[in-house]
Amino acid sequence: MAPAVVHPATVTFIDEQPHRAVNVDASAYYGGSEAHTRSRTYSHSYLHGYNPKKLPAFQEDWHLRPRRMSHDEKSVTAPRRFLIDVEETIRVVLEQEDTDGDFQISVTDAGPKMMALGTATSNGFKTFDIRGTYMLSNLLQELALARDHNRKRIVLDEARLTENPVDRLSRMIKHSFWHSLTRRIDGEGLEIITADPKNRTGRVNPRIYVPHGEPAMAEYYRQVAKDKPHMNLDVQVLPEKPDDPLFVKSLNSKPGILALAMNEVDDGKGGKTLKGIPFIVPGARFNELYNWDSYFIALGLLVDGQVSMAKGMVEHFIFEIKHYGKILNGSRSYYLCRTQPPFLTDMALQIYNQLDRSDLSSNREWLKRAIQAAIKEYHTIWVAEPRMDPKTGLSRYRPDGLGIPPETEATHFTHILEPYAAKHGLSVLEFSEKYNDGVLKEPGLDEYFLHDRSVRESGHDTTYRFEKRCANLGTIDLQCLLYKYEVDIGTAIREVFDDELELDEDFPLAPFPPSVKSYANPHRERSRSRPQTSDEWFERAEFRKQIIDKYLWNENKGLYFDYDTVAEQQILYESVTAFWALWAGCASEEQCWKLVTRSLKKFEVLGGLVSGTEESRGKISLDRPNRQWDYPYAWPPHQIMTWVGLERYGYLDEAQRLAYRFLYMMTTAFVDFNGVVPEKFDAVKLSHLVDAEYGNQGIDFKMVPREGFGWMNSAYQVGLSFLTSHMRRAVAACTSPEVFFGAGVSGISGETAQSTTNLPPTDPLFLAMETLNLS
Repeated sequence: MAPAVVHPATVTFIDEQPHRAVNVDASAYYGGSEAHTRSRTYSHSYLHGYNPKKLPAFQEDWHLRPRRMSHDEKSVTAPRRFLIDVEETIRVVLEQEDTDGDFQISVTDAGPKMMALGTATSNGFKTFDIRGTYMLSNLLQELALARDHNRKRIVLDEARLTENPVDRLSRMIKHSFWHSLTRRIDGEGLEIITADPKNRTGRVNPRIYVPHGEPAMAEYYRQVAKDKPHMNLDVQVLPEKPDDPLFVKSLNSKPGILALAMNEVDDGKGGKTLKGIPFIVPGARFNELYNWDSYFIALGLLVDGQVSMAKGMVEHFIFEIKHYGKILNGSRSYYLCRTQPPFLTDMALQIYNQLDRSDLSSNREWLKRAIQAAIKEYHTIWVAEPRMDPKTGLSRYRPDGLGIPPETEATHFTHILEPYAAKHGLSVLEFSEKYNDGVLKEPGLDEYFLHDRSVRESGHDTTYRFEKRCANLGTIDLQCLLYKYEVDIGTAIREVFDDELELDEDFPLAPFPPSVKSYANPHRERSRSRPQTSDEWFERAEFRKQIIDKYLWNENKGLYFDYDTVAEQQILYESVTAFWALWAGCASEEQCWKLVTRSLKKFEVLGGLVSGTEESRGKISLDRPNRQWDYPYAWPPHQIMTWVGLERYGYLDEAQRLAYRFLYMMTTAFVDFNGVVPEKFDAVKLSHLVDAEYGNQGIDFKMVPREGFGWMNSAYQVGLSFLTSHMRRAVAACTSPEVFFGAGVSGISGETAQSTTNLPPTDPLFLAMETLNLS
C-alpha cells in the first residue's frame, strides 16, 4: 500500500474549500488563507510557491494558437478557476498589454488582448485564454487587490473577470470607493486629510484652524501635536469673525484645514476624548469636505444604505454654519469667505426619512438642529446683502474676498494678469504679489475677481455663461434651490414641529417682502423674537416663484434664463440648470411641458445632458479655449437634478432615457478604460479624456481604481434606481442608446441627431482614438 502523503497542517487544498462567494468585496475574497492544488506526486506540488514562468503571449506566436478551449480541460459543472502567481502575472500583463505605460489596460493599448492562465484544477499545466480589454483590465485589478492583501499566489475565479460590469461597478462603489474616500479630522485622520494638492506655498507641514469658542477642541489638537511630534502640526485658533476678507487673505501664505464637528467618546482609560465624525471627500485633488458635492454624495450613500455617514455630513454643515457663518465651499482656510449652492434642507429631510424609527424624539431633535442651521444660513447669507438684490428680490452668488484665489493652479490667471503686469513694467509674479498686498490698485481687476469668486461659489467654475458677470446674476439654479429651502423649511415646521419652531441662535432676520427701503433700515427683527411658522415660509416661496416667473422665465423660448440685476435684462445663455425648476417644484405644469417638449432636445446628446448648448457657448479658439462647465461636457449634478425633476412631474420615460444615456457612457468607460470613474465626461464623444481647464479628476490611478469620484459614484447608484431590469441588462451589454431606444425616440434633433446616427462616432475605440489624436 502506498504511503500517505504528509503535508503541513496549515495547508488548505482547493478541493477541500467550501464554495465561496465570488463577486464580493476584495477584503472578503482575498482576506482568507491561501489555497493550494494537489498533484500526482508530492515533488510536483506547488506547496512551496513554485509556478512555471510564462513568456508574454506575443513571444509565443499567439496568433497561431488553437482556437479557444481546444486545448483546455472540459468541465460542465465546476466553474473555471485559475492558479496565479501574483507578482509574475502583474509583470507579464503590464509588459504585454500596457503599451502606453500608464499602468492601465485600456481599449487604446496595442497589446494582443489575450493571455493564457493556468487552470487551478490542472495544477496550472492546462491553460485557458482570457481575451479582451475588459477581462484583462479586470485581471490587472484583481492582481493589484491581491497584492494589497499580501497574497503571493491566488486561486482566481473566472467569474471575477467576466463579472457583469454594471454589478461590478456598483459593487466597487458601495464596498470600496466610499471607504477609500472616507476622511476624519482627528488625531488618527489628520495626516491624510491635511494633505492638500492645491497648496502652492511650498510648505507641506500640516496646519489646522480651530474655530473660536471651542477650547476643548483646540486643546485636543494641541495634545495631538505633542503626541505626534513627527507631524509638526501647527494648531491655530480663529478669531470670532473668521470670514473677514482681510483676515482670510492674510491666511493665503499659511493655508490649513478647518476643524469640523467631533463627538465625545470614551478614551478606554476611564475618561473622555474627542473623535472626528467621518465624511466623504470628492477625491483626487479635492481632499476636504465640500458643500454641494456632499449633497450628491449623500444621495449615493443613501442608496447604498450608509445613512449614518450621510447624517454625519449634515452634522459638519451644522457645525460650519455655527462657527464659520456658512456652509463653506470647502473646509480649507482659503474658502472661509465662500459658500456653494445650498442643498441642506433637502439633504436633511431625505436622511431624516431614512433614520431608524425606534427613536423618534432623537430623530426629531436632529432635524430641528439641521432646519435651525438652514434658517440661519438662509437669512444671514442668501437673502442678506451683498448676495440679495433688494430691487428684484433675486439672490446672487456674490461672496466677499480680496486678491487672487490661492487654490487655483499657478498659471490659471496668467492671461488675465499679463496686461496689468506689463502696464506696471513687472513680471506676472511680481505684479501678483503687489496686487495681493494692496500696494497696486486695479479696480478693473477687482471687478474681474469679484465675478471669478462668484463663479467659484456657484460651483460652475468655469463657464462662459458667467464670464465677467456672475456676481450680478440672479441665476435660475440659485432661485430654485432657495425656493426648495423655503418650501422644505415650511413643510418641516408644519409637519414635524407642530407649526412652531423656536430658534436657539440670535441673528438678524431678512426683511420680507424685500425692497430697497426695507434693506436700508438698520433695525431688523431678531431671530429669537418669535417662533417661526410655516405660513411665512410658504409666503416666501410663493413670492420667489413669482419673481422667477417675472424675471427668469422666457415664454417665447420655453426656457428659464439668468437675470442680470445690473443690466436689468435676461442673459440668453441656454443652461441645463433651467430644469432644476422641476426638481424644486416651482414650474407650472405648462412650463414643465414646454421645457420638456421644446427645450430638452437642446441639451440631450448621446451621453446624457450637456451643461449648455453649443450655440450659447460660442466658437472655441486658441484665444477662447473651452470651459469645463460648457458644451460638450456633462456633470453628475445636472443629470441627477433633471432625472428627479422629470420624474416629479410625471415624465418618467424621459428621466429613464436620460439616465440610460449617462450610465451607458459611464459603463463603456468603465469597461474600456480599466474601471475609470471620472469627475466629468465629454458627453458628445463619450470620452473622459478631457483637456479643458483642469483636465479631468479621478483618472490618475495605477492598476486598480480605488476611489472613483464622489458625485460620479452617486450618479451611477442613483441612476440605476431609475432603470428597469431590461435597461440594466442593456447597459451591462454596452448597448448604445441609439440602438436601445431606436431612431426618432431619443428626443435629439437637428445636427446632433444626424451625428449620432453614424456608427463610427458611437464606437468607444473610435472615439478614444479621436480624442487621443491617434491615427
